[in-house]
Amino acid sequence: DLVFVPPLPKTLDAYFNVNAALVFLGWFAFQALIYMLPIGRLADGVPLRDGRMLKYRMNGFFAFVVSLVAFGAAYHYKVPLHWVYDNYLQLASTATAFSFVMAVLLYIKARRGPKSALSTVGNSGNVVYDFFMGHELNPRIGSFDFKFFCEMRPGLIGWVMINLCMIAKHYTEHDQPSTALYCVTVFQALYIADALWFEDAILTTNDMTTEGFGFMLAFGDLAWVPFTYTLQARYLVDHPEHDLTTVQAALIVLLKLLGYWIFRASNSQKNAFRRNPYDPKLQRLESIPTNVTNKNLLVSGWWGLVRHPNYLGDLIMALAWCLTCGFNHIVPYFYIIYFTILLIHRERRDHHICQKKYGAAWDKYCERVKYRIFPYIY
Repeated sequence: DLVFVPPLPKTLDAYFNVNAALVFLGWFAFQALIYMLPIGRLADGVPLRDGRMLKYRMNGFFAFVVSLVAFGAAYHYKVPLHWVYDNYLQLASTATAFSFVMAVLLYIKARRGPKSALSTVGNSGNVVYDFFMGHELNPRIGSFDFKFFCEMRPGLIGWVMINLCMIAKHYTEHDQPSTALYCVTVFQALYIADALWFEDAILTTNDMTTEGFGFMLAFGDLAWVPFTYTLQARYLVDHPEHDLTTVQAALIVLLKLLGYWIFRASNSQKNAFRRNPYDPKLQRLESIPTNVTNKNLLVSGWWGLVRHPNYLGDLIMALAWCLTCGFNHIVPYFYIIYFTILLIHRERRDHHICQKKYGAAWDKYCERVKYRIFPYIY
């Protein structure tokens, strides 16, 4: 059945147990410890309203490598890694509860802190709204930045670790390797490796510069990402009868590479232009000047094709992940359905923000670059 949904468990221990809580807390603490190590360069964030620029330690890729080594050691010493599959729901519930508690504590901290530290988004005066959106822009204890850490570490790296545990579960029950499961695991691991290798790119995103850190981001980072983005791997474990032929796998790999090329090339072009629009290597690119100091809008290269070529590449990669699971159920396609809605909403939100910020220059830009995400479609 394409949309069959199994009944939900009715006992409390199906959602919470002590071991799951300890494993989640241990994972969070492990990543926090690596984050605090004086390894990796320090990068400046964007200037805050008071003119300060916060420092961020760029060691996410190091944390990823250490985590992979730790997983390899656990596998070598025969740690029952399939336990993660067996306690998937309990771990997800623990992550959700932890996100809520952390968001409550950070909201209380923000209420006691200076007003200059508050987010413009989560400062409405409505307690529920501000708690959800995040009252403080960059909640920190010493140099430990909760938002930056949660955005890049426990959930993203945890996503890859859960996928690897799904492979371990598959091997406990089947002798034959699964090409489909290998493909989706490698695809998503490369995606996370890319994000962590270019970790400093997140410092200029809306999440870091505008959004506060409340329950929305905490839940998204710690629970939503690792436990919904791993649905393809879990589906393939639950349906070992499905696998890919060599031709199918090759075509899906090519689709993934196409998406990654668009995603990485467009993001690199944007980041290089932001860092130094006068770089001789970028002189062939055409841009429109704006009323904001040192801000021009690219209207050629990747950014002359559509307004968000990085979103286009992201969605092509997402489609490749989903196609590894075949067409027998809608669950593996949850990611691309959700992600398409998310990116269209984000594009609309960005459009209104840029229209307000750049005025006539943005209108001129939209006349030049007519399509938002999909060439000749949208």
